[in-house]
Amino acid sequence: MNWDTYINQFKNYLKLERSLSDNSIEAYVHDIAKLKQFVDLSNLEVGPLSIRATHLQNFLEYFNELGMSAHTQARVLSGIKAFYKYLMFDELIDSDPTTLIEGPKLGRKLPDTLSYHEIEQLFEAIDHSTPEGQRNRAMLEVLYSSGLRVSELIDLRLSNIYTDIGFLRIIGKGNKERLVPVGRDALKYLNIYIEEVRVHINIAPGHENYAFLNRRGKKLTRVMVFTIIKNLVKKVGMNKTVSPHTFRHSFATHLIEGGADLRAVQEMLGHESITTTEIYTHLDRDYLRQVIQEFHPRS
Repeated sequence: MNWDTYINQFKNYLKLERSLSDNSIEAYVHDIAKLKQFVDLSNLEVGPLSIRATHLQNFLEYFNELGMSAHTQARVLSGIKAFYKYLMFDELIDSDPTTLIEGPKLGRKLPDTLSYHEIEQLFEAIDHSTPEGQRNRAMLEVLYSSGLRVSELIDLRLSNIYTDIGFLRIIGKGNKERLVPVGRDALKYLNIYIEEVRVHINIAPGHENYAFLNRRGKKLTRVMVFTIIKNLVKKVGMNKTVSPHTFRHSFATHLIEGGADLRAVQEMLGHESITTTEIYTHLDRDYLRQVIQEFHPRS
């Protein structure tokens, strides 16, 4: 069997047995495709089952010479390792050629955040006199109030909004469900949008249950959310790169700075590992230093 056959089998495995999203599956497939391209360009007559560690090492060196960042190299290697774990799992190979292959050393990049004042600045710049403005206020309030991923925001269903108890039911990565609290301000603007704006939209078939809709009555796209935020940042003259994920990072950082339990934040963000959440503890060093200086007797 050729490369394409094994790659298709790998795709089916990721979809059916790992229940990964289409985006995640495509990312894995692109990683394996890069290795296949290298094999073709190098005129190596080897299939996926006959790849050796030396081939992979040469591939990574080639990738590095192309000027790819350490993070990109590490991500591609991670995809290739997953592919060979699958081949081992399916007993298609006897040994894993990626076992001794090490990726580049990575320094953990701290996420960008906004201060509470900057969050307020963006909210105040929204034009509430338009239906789109009222939708955008509700949408960004929910994004910041509950720390959602942009995919979770645009997929939010009306049937998953529990205003009586102040919670949202979120379907996250790998179709995993979690309940996330939503703040009073976010609920207020969300109710205004749903009851006074959304009811006047001519909703497209199949989009009746999505919370946030565009003018044509269809659910918003990721690009649209990015564009809305980008335009607001430009409007207030903020010299920062702000994305939907910035609101999520800010949500987590502000909670931890306020003394929230790390496990609780992990649960709200939908992180599988506590170490993923721990990155936010590095963001409040100035705050911790201030606490030490003000309250520690030896300072």
